[in-house]
Amino acid sequence: MFYQLSRDPAHGVVPLLAKKSLEAGERVLVVSGEDTQRAEIARGLWTLSPHSFLANGEASEPHPDRQPILLSGEVEPVNGARFLFLADGHWRESEARFERVFYLFDDATLQEARQVWKDLRGREGVTKEYWAQEDGRWAKKASE
Repeated sequence: MFYQLSRDPAHGVVPLLAKKSLEAGERVLVVSGEDTQRAEIARGLWTLSPHSFLANGEASEPHPDRQPILLSGEVEPVNGARFLFLADGHWRESEARFERVFYLFDDATLQEARQVWKDLRGREGVTKEYWAQEDGRWAKKASE
């Protein structure tokens, strides 16, 4: 699942996608190599709605295996996650270990995302979808 961020940053989009993932009964691993971005995403998860929050924690904190949403700099699903969110726009070869991968990228990482799309073309068992923000909504632009 390729998500091109144009209006909202990752820390605004990840909580919405993570909420839907949890509602589907899935655990989530959010990966970003940037400590600051992971902290912003964590704040977004805790404050998604005034009436609720999405429990989460850092992989470096105690009991990462208990977290429904685990934030990490590494692709290690110690919480049993089957859904992976690559929040920093950088691809990591790991799709075989997950049922679904959400690859979020922006203008700064657009060229990398285009190359990843090409590299995944024809890979067995991989179905790709490309989503972009239009008028405040997500629109499906392509699939293979």
